[in-house]
Amino acid sequence: MNINKMQTTHPYKNKSNNMESLSLAHAKEILTDYLETSDLRKTPERYAVLKAIYSFEGHFKIEELGKMLEENNFRVSRATLYNTMKLFLQLRLVMQHRVQGKTWYEAKTSQSNHCHQICTVCGKVTEIELPEVIAALNRAKLSRFRKDGFALYIYGTCSSCQAKITRRKNMK
Repeated sequence: MNINKMQTTHPYKNKSNNMESLSLAHAKEILTDYLETSDLRKTPERYAVLKAIYSFEGHFKIEELGKMLEENNFRVSRATLYNTMKLFLQLRLVMQHRVQGKTWYEAKTSQSNHCHQICTVCGKVTEIELPEVIAALNRAKLSRFRKDGFALYIYGTCSSCQAKITRRKNMK
């Protein structure tokens, strides 16, 4: 299976930069509040990683994040990157997705509740809009549990792979 590049369509991709900067501003506020109340240092590395994360339009691998920081002349050690991601996951500033043995991340925005369809043949991952499903899950009353968000994964066979399978069957 090949999922070197996660192919996605993003419901928030075409929003204005103002929407993105509001999300980044809110994330910075959450991070700053946490660091101050926990007596932790407000390091430039943490804020640079956060800014880089919120500049991605969709999913990314941690290696891509490190590369982006390096391309912007901001070197961060691998340990700092992983520790910072762990903190951001704890603060719910980032979502983590594990798909077919690969780990992907994305900035948590107001549009973070979403659905993915995953081809089990080629590994193609596509974000899809299912407003009825999202609305139903948002309305769901959960017992003794505070819901922060969700990601739904639907596994199956994409149309390209299905066509290849059909062609092979017809050739026999």
